[in-house]
Amino acid sequence: MATAAQWIEGARPRTLPNAIAPVLAGTGAAASIDGFVWWKAVLCLLLSLALIIGVNFANDYSDGIRGTDDERVGPLRLVGSKVASPTAVRMAAVTSLGIGAVIGLVLVFTSAWWLILVGAACLAGAWFYTGGRNPYGYSGFGEIAVFVFFGLVAVLGTEFVQAGRVDWAGLVCAIAVGSFSSAVLVTNNLRDIPTDTESGKLTLAVRLGDTRTRTLHLALILVPYVVIALLVWRSPWTLAALVTLPLAIKANEPVRTGKNGPGLIPALAGTGKAMLAWSVIVAVALAAVQI
Repeated sequence: MATAAQWIEGARPRTLPNAIAPVLAGTGAAASIDGFVWWKAVLCLLLSLALIIGVNFANDYSDGIRGTDDERVGPLRLVGSKVASPTAVRMAAVTSLGIGAVIGLVLVFTSAWWLILVGAACLAGAWFYTGGRNPYGYSGFGEIAVFVFFGLVAVLGTEFVQAGRVDWAGLVCAIAVGSFSSAVLVTNNLRDIPTDTESGKLTLAVRLGDTRTRTLHLALILVPYVVIALLVWRSPWTLAALVTLPLAIKANEPVRTGKNGPGLIPALAGTGKAMLAWSVIVAVALAAVQI
């Protein structure tokens, strides 16, 4: 029987910045066009957190029953380590995704009906990442999905439900956050290349190989600092986000210097911290436009 601490670790708290950052960025974009609605921002945050926790438990369940997590060097996996039954982890995933669906319906009824289609796509993407007969995460499409769902959809969706529209600044923020989020997954999959190769999980990292995957991580974490050149046209204060560049460089250090296995775990947390710090500063800078 898994302890409370093990369930918390199984929810993968290091990934929570991937859920928080897009809501911050999207809210900042909405505020910059005078569209901030605080209670919708809160609902978007709760929705995003519910979805990412649901995704994490769903991945734990699906990878666990396939045996992909039997030999791991990273954080605890509930099913793979046999501290929780597959049924219990699957129920945790369904519960989390169900909570997200309910919150999403509230936003649908207060925004636009067609968002229900977006929500359905998000739920399908969450489950079939590693679930089903042909999980797309096993074919190298995980980073693309993360970029779309935790970048484009999450940021622009947050902006839309508050402001009633999206704009170019929101799109730039979505590209930046999506790049950060993809970099987190790249780090995770880089660490798991040996075990994923053995289990037949053809992630993008497995397909690219070690050297090119490390280059990809660096490219992705630099994208947000390049696009600041565009965001200054909305708010010159977004330049302040450049102070988070040392965090990104530090996050890339284990990747850049050839660390493997557990040595890459700091890069996971570091990339998330850089993403969160970047999003906080950009959100405040964009919101300041209307002050």
